[in-house]
Amino acid sequence: QVQLVESGGGLVQAGGSLRLSCAASGRIFSINVMGWYRQAPGKERELVATIASGGSTNYADSVKGRFTISRDSAKNTVYLQMYGLKPEDTAVYYCNFLRTSPWYAYWGQGTQVTVSS
Repeated sequence: QVQLVESGGGLVQAGGSLRLSCAASGRIFSINVMGWYRQAPGKERELVATIASGGSTNYADSVKGRFTISRDSAKNTVYLQMYGLKPEDTAVYYCNFLRTSPWYAYWGQGTQVTVSS
């Protein structure tokens, strides 16, 4: 069974940086889009960034210029480099792998990112 395993979360002061990683364990293939989402307490899960198999990226306005998403398709791994962290970035971050044919979405278990002011 495929699982997505995230790592790299933690506690950091405002202005600091963190790098999240998400790797798939088990056999996985034809992943079209890899991405990161986050969910803060009392709020809905929101998109942070995505990267398609061709390399095109998409970012939430709130993280543009501060976060960078990258992927290693051969290793089925996606990364999220976060700079200039703000208290409002505090959330549980989830990775997502999407296959479009046939359609299926994989989710990680989440990793906590806490930014102190």
